[in-house]
Amino acid sequence: MKRSVLGRIWPNATAIVLAIGFVFPVYWMFSTAFKPTGDIITEDPVWFPFRATFEHFSTAVDAPHFWTLARNSVVVTVLAVAMALVIALLASFVLVRMRFKGRKSMILTFMIAQMAPWEVMVISIYLIVRDAGMLNSLVPLTLFYMMMVLPFTILTLRGYVAAVPKSLEESALVDGCNRRQAFTKIIFPLLAPGLMATSLFGFITAWNEFPLVLVLNKDPEMGTLPLWLSQFQSQFGNDWGATMAAASLFALPILILFLFLQRKAVSGLTDGAVKG
Repeated sequence: MKRSVLGRIWPNATAIVLAIGFVFPVYWMFSTAFKPTGDIITEDPVWFPFRATFEHFSTAVDAPHFWTLARNSVVVTVLAVAMALVIALLASFVLVRMRFKGRKSMILTFMIAQMAPWEVMVISIYLIVRDAGMLNSLVPLTLFYMMMVLPFTILTLRGYVAAVPKSLEESALVDGCNRRQAFTKIIFPLLAPGLMATSLFGFITAWNEFPLVLVLNKDPEMGTLPLWLSQFQSQFGNDWGATMAAASLFALPILILFLFLQRKAVSGLTDGAVKG
């Protein structure tokens, strides 16, 4: 009985400690963004409650090029994730449903590409983009972000497609559907959780990317929010309230998206974790 109780206590206690460790920095960031400057720079930290102010957020959004870079981040990230989803959906369906020579080698290639650090290829990417005359453009960023998230998207959707019984597709074909109709009407709706899971993690990867935009886009109006955030403190010095407000604005879209898609994302990853 004692062993059973201890067996339930220590995992829960560990989970609580880890949750506090992960949540506290987020709380401190958001709380500092709302605190008056006098409550931030003090020997006696104000935990809760505190007087809230939106002054720091006004400073952040009024910073040069904020709205332009926010638009650039949204456009580049959404387009990259959307293109990766379309390509990965078709590729994963082919890898699961069809048997052809070189299939296993192709899957291994995607795994290697997923493990490869993109930072070591920044110089070669820069030379390619420079020779193409496309520096300070959103097009190369979109294409390379799409390629960054594509291997993970293919591998995840491949497992999820494999979890859909092939008999469903065959039944649709027997009932008169062609292969395209069977895919769009039967298979595609069942892949929604997997698509949400991969889109969420793809969005996080593309939204947070920093080294590539730092090298390719030197024009102040052609960057993205990670680049703006890295330069924010140098513009405003030790204004920690404004810095935390800028960081909160940068993290807010990811937090909102994760809160809406977390259940679908988790179920998509677990349901797709099958051998294909």
